[in-house]
Amino acid sequence: MKRIFIYLLLLSSFNASAQDSTQPFDGHKWEAPYHLPLPEKWTFERFLVPISFAPEIAYKGVEDIRFAPGWANKESEQYWSYTFLWWLDGKPEFNASIVAANLKAYYKGLMKVNIDTKKYNIPAEQLIATTTFQKTITANGDLETYTGTVHMLDYMQRKPITLNCLVHFKACTIEKKTVVFHELSPQPFTNKIWDEFKVLWEGFKCKK
Repeated sequence: MKRIFIYLLLLSSFNASAQDSTQPFDGHKWEAPYHLPLPEKWTFERFLVPISFAPEIAYKGVEDIRFAPGWANKESEQYWSYTFLWWLDGKPEFNASIVAANLKAYYKGLMKVNIDTKKYNIPAEQLIATTTFQKTITANGDLETYTGTVHMLDYMQRKPITLNCLVHFKACTIEKKTVVFHELSPQPFTNKIWDEFKVLWEGFKCKK
């Protein structure tokens, strides 16, 4: 399942670095100017925004992913449970419709680069993500908080899956950055994985 992120890292090597426009971007060597915890046994990937498989998401910055240990194990309670942070330049506009449109484009693109439709005889029209989002009670420290779902084709098992999602927005004013933190899991919001996500987000700092 991580092959998509390896693919993205390879593509990123042809783009400008988020820190130095003359050097290729290496997500594992890149020194993040912010702090986002990496719990024991969790793993990470980083790549540039705009995202190669979802160019419709027209921001500039870096995506920073945190994978739960069991996120790629279909037998695990943590299957498909992970977070990703966007560290974005400036002050892009956001609302529920924009959040939904961004994640629709994101997961549609993710499916397309991960599923061989000819090999598995999957109609192209099945590679569509359906997203629904609405504003929720603003979490402590957030500018805004949204909740919703992403319904898509699980490209590992090639069957439908629905991911529950929380999206947090924060301004790093001094750094002139906007932070968007996505939490995703097929587990209900009462599951303990959401407590782990909460610890990650509460541990975020605009500066190290």
